[in-house]
Amino acid sequence: MRILIVEDEKDLNRLLEKRLTFEGYITDCCYDGAEVIEYLETAEYDAVILDLMLPGTDGMQVLRTVRSINNQVPVLILSAKSETKDIVSGLDAGADDYMVKPFDFSELLARLRLITRKKVETRENTYRCDGLEVDTNNKTVRRNGVVIPVSPREYAILLYLIRNQGTVLTRQQIVDNIYNLDQDINSNVIDVYIRLLRKKIDVGFDHKLIHTMRGIGYVLKWTE
Repeated sequence: MRILIVEDEKDLNRLLEKRLTFEGYITDCCYDGAEVIEYLETAEYDAVILDLMLPGTDGMQVLRTVRSINNQVPVLILSAKSETKDIVSGLDAGADDYMVKPFDFSELLARLRLITRKKVETRENTYRCDGLEVDTNNKTVRRNGVVIPVSPREYAILLYLIRNQGTVLTRQQIVDNIYNLDQDINSNVIDVYIRLLRKKIDVGFDHKLIHTMRGIGYVLKWTE
């Protein structure tokens, strides 16, 4: 899962990044409220951890803007503002949860699991294409009912492809959606993972699902 951390206190931002990365999340870090929409347009996030007292655009305005463009990414407000009126205002503005600083990290993880689970429950939790099934609840891949073992990175790429099945995705789009945005990753590494995925989900089946669009990227789709 990919989490956007919006926190201007750099030590806390780095701490959250370190702890969440250790727990297996992909994280991107943002320090200014004015940059949040740009991040959300660049990559697909499973949740946002949002401070309220930010330079540029404050967190409450960021949240209202996110919801005004109908982006329903789960948002967990993490703020030093502890008065009831602040909590109510945050929830009314569209936050999925609200935590007050200082906080317990194990509780933060539990709340993240809760709001991301709710997101999955609002949509189909299994993506399908010609016998291929990607289950987002237990992170399993099957084709024609047979479980196919995949690495975490292979799973992330396949999930992004099947979520956008029928849409041609560039290598850079795939990189941006499965790696931290501040990592310098050569987009050619995607070719390596695609070859591995093809061996697992296409070889031996009548219909090939992962197609190369020469000079552009890849698309997952069923064709006769």
